[in-house]
Amino acid sequence: MRLRLTALFLTLLISTAHAAPAPQPVDIPLASGVLHAQLYKPEGAGPFPTVIALHGCGGLGGHSDPVLPRYRDWAERLLKAGNAVLLPDSYGSRELGPQCRVREMHVKARRERVADIAASRAWLMKQAWVAHDRVSLIGWANGASALLWAVRPQSAARDLSPDFRAAIAFYPECRISAGLGWSTRVPTLVLIGADDDVSPPPACRQMVDGARGRSALARIVVYPGADHDFDRANMPLHAAAGSRDAAAPERGHFGMDAEARAESQKDVARWLAR
Repeated sequence: MRLRLTALFLTLLISTAHAAPAPQPVDIPLASGVLHAQLYKPEGAGPFPTVIALHGCGGLGGHSDPVLPRYRDWAERLLKAGNAVLLPDSYGSRELGPQCRVREMHVKARRERVADIAASRAWLMKQAWVAHDRVSLIGWANGASALLWAVRPQSAARDLSPDFRAAIAFYPECRISAGLGWSTRVPTLVLIGADDDVSPPPACRQMVDGARGRSALARIVVYPGADHDFDRANMPLHAAAGSRDAAAPERGHFGMDAEARAESQKDVARWLAR
């Protein structure tokens, strides 16, 4: 009897642990068309601090899941901290699949995705449950590159609504921004791995260093030994069977990525709480 009760308790515990809030689909007007998005919102009337979360070149969702685990993990973490999270689907809204290796980008970070950010912000400003002075941005890779364009002084909204409170860019492509003399009008944090071979860390450091003295607060954190995409969801501190580094989970990029992911969670929380 005791074993049966223990088994039942463990089953309930596991099912509760895996239970996650389902996002709510929303449609946001664009100048031409509609921007589909997924919304995670705390219970109650608010107003809630809100984060616009921008997916990378792989897109927001998969065949059976509107939000990939990596973004769902972050959304749930931000939700538990009391934030609403809006995830615009820049590719799916335009009937496009992943754009990581396409020769010609039909949705550009500096153009269409910046427009998506502006439309998302305008939509949020009309919602009574949003704390209008506490809307922030977070982006990954291509989404982070779009974020860098969106926070430049030249991209400021022309209305009288409060500006973004903060911005956090995970491993953006910084080379173009560094060459153009990037600066930001809102506090911006860049998070990148020292061993990132996709988005060169030196370019991001040059971009941030170059903005000092003529910009809002800009900071960069370079995580030692971490690779590109170090914060992806479901990467445990211990290597699972069949993983890329199962024989030595605490050595090489596997262990360093896990450490960087844990540190980045703290850095994100601190930056949003400013």
